[in-house]
This record gives sequence, structure tokens and C-alpha cells, in this order.
Amino acid sequence: MPSIQWYPGHMAKTRRLLEEQLRAVDAVVELCDARAPIATRNADLLRLTRGKARILILNKADLADDRETSRWLEYFRKMGLETMRFNSNGGKVNAMLERIQGAAKPAIEKYAARGVKKTVRLMVLGIPNVGKSTFINRINGSAVAKASDRPGVTRANQWVKIGPYLELLDTPGMLPPKLDDQYRARLLSYLGSVRDQILDTEELASGLLMLLGKIAPDAVRARFKLPEILPETPEELLEAACKGRGWILSGGRLDTERGAALVLDEFRAGKVGKITIERLPEA
Repeated sequence: MPSIQWYPGHMAKTRRLLEEQLRAVDAVVELCDARAPIATRNADLLRLTRGKARILILNKADLADDRETSRWLEYFRKMGLETMRFNSNGGKVNAMLERIQGAAKPAIEKYAARGVKKTVRLMVLGIPNVGKSTFINRINGSAVAKASDRPGVTRANQWVKIGPYLELLDTPGMLPPKLDDQYRARLLSYLGSVRDQILDTEELASGLLMLLGKIAPDAVRARFKLPEILPETPEELLEAACKGRGWILSGGRLDTERGAALVLDEFRAGKVGKITIERLPEA
């Protein structure tokens, strides 16, 4: 697969906006995708927000393997990070609000000592398509931030008032200017954090099927009606999925273009199963 790179102009603007707003926030809420927790963290954002109190949210936990998510939580906690899992489509809001307020507690206490009831301001950040806007909508209880399952929808910062003394800043997703680790870049592409339009979707879907065949063979066989012995090459796997699901054109030709799009869509929506595609680093 050719090198994967995606850094549209609005991401450079995003960086400037974040730098400008950092002085106004008391803490950072960083979202990553529970299915690939390290691949979906941007080291540039970590450097940019260094020194700010932080809570790391493993979002979309309902789409990930529960046991792997527990292992990742333990991994980050051992690093000293305040970490929790969350499902923006149905997570426990009260528990999340308590953790958010806990992250901003030092700032609250500092102002309380002066007799000031301070409005706590937190920045919600992460790479594209980790669910920042959906997360804010869930916390708020209504759709105030524009959300989509496509990357690059949020293009500007937006303050959202959650209560009389709590505001969240929704920010556009930002990738590093250069994706040096191409293995993790592929994981980002599988999850939809890189625009499909810049990629060969058939090659992408074939690679995803190969990965799923290794880490969740039973689930991928069941979903795409694959044979017991999985084909050995990515191309053959995609063709087998097309045959199994009946994605066939007139004349018996396999509709690999449609098949590739559906493989990606169904995986991203969790229809293949609760699968974590990035495993803990060997330590």
C-alpha cells in the first residue's frame, strides 16, 4: 500500500486556534478510539497541551473488545494518566462529569481560595473521527455540536455551555503533519480517521480483512460468510467476501468496489463484532 498521508489546510488552522485558546482552558479532555488507543493519539497535541491537567477518554468502547479495553486502561493508568472508557451513544454521563470536574479541580480550588466561583473551561481534542462532537452532545444532552461518522466535519472551535459553571470547547480533529508510522496510519484508515477518498478502498478493505482474519477469525468468517480456511492473500479475501455476501455484478463479476466500501462501513459500525485492532505493546 502506498504511503498514507492526510493533512488538509484546515488542520494547520486548527493548530493555530488551539494555541490561541489554550490559555483560556483549565484542563484537557483527550479522546482516542478504544479500538486503537495509541494509533488514535496525536503526539503533536500532547506536546501542544503539555502542562495542562488531562483526562484521557477511550471512546467508542462499545465497539471494542472489553478485555482489551480493560488492559489498555491499566496500561495508561500505570503511566499516570487519568483514564476511563466511554460510549458516546449511551455512556454514563454523571460518572463522566465527575471525572471531568475532578480533572479541573486544581483550577477550581485555586479560584475558590480567592472567593471566586469560577466557570470551568475544558478543551475536548483528538484526531478526526474519534467522536468529539458526539461526546459533547452526549454530555450536554442535546445535539449542539455538529457530528458525523466522516473525518473533517468540525472545522472551527465551538464553546458549549454544559451548566452554569462548566463549558466545553469542541475542536476540529487534527492529525500530525506527517504520519511516520505507516502501520498505525493504516489502523487510522481502517477506523475512518483518514478520508477514504484519498485511498484505494479495495486495497484498504483487503488489508483490513487480513488483519481481522488474524485477530478475530471467527467473527470475520461469520459476518462475510468466508470458508473455514481463509484465503492467504488480501485480494483473495476480499473476493471471498464478495462471493459469500453475494456482491456480484451481471455476468458473474465480483463487485469488489461495493464490497470494499461495505467491509469498511460494517467494521466501523461494529457489525463485524467488538474488535480491538491495536494490541498492547510488548513490554
